[in-house]
Amino acid sequence: MKPRFLLLGVLLLVGLVAACSPTPVLRNPKFLKDTSLININAECDAPCWRGITPGVTNYNDALIILQDETDLDDPQSQPIPDAEPAIGASWQPTGGEPCCQIVSEDGQTVSSTFLQLAPDITLKQVIDVRGEPEYVLGTTGTEDQAIINLFYPEQNMIVFAFVEGAANGVLSETSEIVGVYYTTTDRMELGINLSSLYGWKGYQPFSAYAPENPDAPGSVTPDYKVTQSVTLTPTGEGGEPAPTAALTATPEGAEATADISAAETTPDATTEATAESSS
Repeated sequence: MKPRFLLLGVLLLVGLVAACSPTPVLRNPKFLKDTSLININAECDAPCWRGITPGVTNYNDALIILQDETDLDDPQSQPIPDAEPAIGASWQPTGGEPCCQIVSEDGQTVSSTFLQLAPDITLKQVIDVRGEPEYVLGTTGTEDQAIINLFYPEQNMIVFAFVEGAANGVLSETSEIVGVYYTTTDRMELGINLSSLYGWKGYQPFSAYAPENPDAPGSVTPDYKVTQSVTLTPTGEGGEPAPTAALTATPEGAEATADISAAETTPDATTEATAESSS
C-alpha cells in the first residue's frame, strides 16, 4: 500500500522553460496590484487574504468573497483533474491578466491561496514589515529571469522575489516581489520537510541559494534529496498560462514522487501535488 500525501507545490513556481516556448513574463504590471504584504490588516493578516484563510474558510464562501470584490473578475471554478475531490478557482484583476487562484484539497475548505503580483513592492519593504525569512530557495527560470522563494513558516507563507537570472541575478533590497503563497501550517511543514532549503544569509547572489550549491553554509539538508523539473508556459496572447511541473524526492530507504499539473484554466503551478511513499 502506498499512502498519499499532499505536497507543497509552490516551490515549483518557475523553472526550466522549454526551448520552444516564448519567454515568460514574471514581472507583469497586469497581474494583481496588492500591497497587503506591507500593509498589515489586524483583522486579516497572513495567511489570511481579503477574508480568505487557508484551513479555515469554506471554499464556496471564498468564491462569494471573490465575486464581491469590485477590482477582480469573477473566479472560474473547476475540479482539478485526477485529484478528486480537489477543486480550484482562478481569477484576474479587472482589465488585467490571469494571476491568482485558490485551491481546496478536500473540495470543502480552502487549503491554499496563490497570488502573482504586479512588481510594485520591494523585498526591503517586506522585510521591514515581516522580518527576515527563515528559509530560502532559488528556482531557475530563463537566462534573465529567476525566482528566489522566501519562506515564512510562522506566517504560513512563501514570498517570491525576482532576480535577473540564475547566472548573474542578485537578491537585493530592491528585488521586486512578484508573488505570494498562503497555506496551512501542516502543508507548510510538509513542504519544508520534503525540501532541501537554505537558511537565510541576507542579500546574496542567486547562486548562494541555488540547489546546485547544497553544501552552502546555513543550508538545511533533510533526509529527502529533492530534484526538480519544471516547465512553465508563459502568458500568451489569450492571457492563459498553463504550467506543468514534476518533483522527485528520494529519502533514505524509501521513495517519494510528486506531480503537479495545472488545470487548463488555472494560472499557475499550485493546483495540486501528491507524494507517494512506499511502505
